[in-house]
Amino acid sequence: MTNEMMNRNDDLFNPMNFFNEVGNLGRDLFNGNDNPMKTDVVEHDKDYVVTAEMPGFKKEDIHVDYRDDTLRISGKTTASQDTKDDDGRILRQERSSQNVSRAFYLPNIQLKNVSAKYDQGILTLTLPKETDQENQHKINID
Repeated sequence: MTNEMMNRNDDLFNPMNFFNEVGNLGRDLFNGNDNPMKTDVVEHDKDYVVTAEMPGFKKEDIHVDYRDDTLRISGKTTASQDTKDDDGRILRQERSSQNVSRAFYLPNIQLKNVSAKYDQGILTLTLPKETDQENQHKINID
């Protein structure tokens, strides 16, 4: 047990680690660092790319929609809730049903060109941005 504690807290007595932990405290509390759907949102000149980790979800149990300039991703998975194993005793059961959802404000999307791919537990969405060319009109001065 002592060895386990030492491995878990190997930087406990490092004075510089104190500042790292205090700096992360607010971010962890307010950003929901325990969210089971880890997501990256990257903005390029012409699109947004959203990558979400959703291991254990079936494609048909993932719902993605876009309304009011907001992308919403949600998923539901259920694990078997057997009360016995082959020998009749469960020593530990950690798998359970899970609902996850995230929402991101991503304005001015070309909805008809959005693409989505789900492969090996990773959902990847590419959301092209609207072009401003149709809103621009040059006015010549006489």
